[in-house]
Amino acid sequence: MRAFRSQYLKMASLQLGRTLIQRNGRDVYIIAEIGQNHQGSLEVAKLMIKEARDAGCNCVKFQKSCLEEKFTKSALRRTYNDFNSWGKSYGEHKAFLEFSFEQYLELKEYSRSIGIDFTASAMDEVSLYQLDLLNVPFIKIGSGDANNFPLLEKAAKLQRPIIISTGMQTATTIERIKRIMSDAKKSNYGIMHCVSSYPTKPEDCQLNKISWLRQIFPHLVIGYSGHEVGIQITQAAVLIGARVVERHFTLDNSLKGSDHKCSLEPRDMKQMVLDLKNLMSSSIIDRPLTSSEVFSLLGNTRDVIKALQICNNGKIIEDCEINCRKKLGKSLVTKKALNPGHVICRDDLKVKVSEPNGIWAEYIDEVVGLQLLQYIDADYPLLWEYVRK
Repeated sequence: MRAFRSQYLKMASLQLGRTLIQRNGRDVYIIAEIGQNHQGSLEVAKLMIKEARDAGCNCVKFQKSCLEEKFTKSALRRTYNDFNSWGKSYGEHKAFLEFSFEQYLELKEYSRSIGIDFTASAMDEVSLYQLDLLNVPFIKIGSGDANNFPLLEKAAKLQRPIIISTGMQTATTIERIKRIMSDAKKSNYGIMHCVSSYPTKPEDCQLNKISWLRQIFPHLVIGYSGHEVGIQITQAAVLIGARVVERHFTLDNSLKGSDHKCSLEPRDMKQMVLDLKNLMSSSIIDRPLTSSEVFSLLGNTRDVIKALQICNNGKIIEDCEINCRKKLGKSLVTKKALNPGHVICRDDLKVKVSEPNGIWAEYIDEVVGLQLLQYIDADYPLLWEYVRK
């Protein structure tokens, strides 16, 4: 029995595009997260795709949103007077950076023509089904939606592989993700360790959470979505067991936009790809390495030591993630106006980025069945003081 389990774990794998990634294999699937670093330009996006291909990446990833499904009206109306803004309101800013379905199709075909996989994060239900229609090799569920259980339930029913990042989430939410996938009998998915802080300080990277996720999901390929500066911490993540790597990608760190400063430029991305290939070709890489082995292989650099040695017990929402959670975390909001005395059901609710924040999305099942104490307008966040506990 022990031998069978050992063989089962050894063979656990995930097909991503043209690449079969094994949980304990030597291949690392590298995703260049273009996100919205294209500045709203289709031509810049194509140039970034080519640069990512030339750097040796396996895949380019964008972020797909239907703005009315992802944000409440009040969130879209919020004034956005900032250096990084592309509009007077947050809605205008996001609309400027959002590509249409037809443009996504054009980018996907361009990626195919030059030999690199193309996908995107699904930021809402509409985008999930649009990406499925685009026939991307896999769909990413970002950290902001890892507690969006209705979206995860729909994603779990797709035949397409999915990858889920776990930034801004707790151990309880991660266990719920596991249960949702199990209930749907979905096995072709992967889990990424992530800290949602931009950029992430080395002492906040919590790399040993990769080992923890490998224990929680012994049947899965585990990855790392990093937002730190530089490449050594990502190398360490791979050495301790990550087999899918996602790093934000930019043509220039000084460009307008909040993600550029934690992104790799083409030269650095190419160096990271080369370094990872060299590391994984080493005869020592026949299993995840211990921290001391990583220090020995990479050198006792201060950043890697901080990233590996400082680790909270279990999975919590880190202090450094609070600002991102307040800005982009998903809340429970009303689909329609609801009257006092109404008993809440799931069909009354949506999960959106809300202004102000409401009850966090992971509490949806605790809210269902509670009675409203007051009138709530449509597309408005649900707060604990509005319900009878």
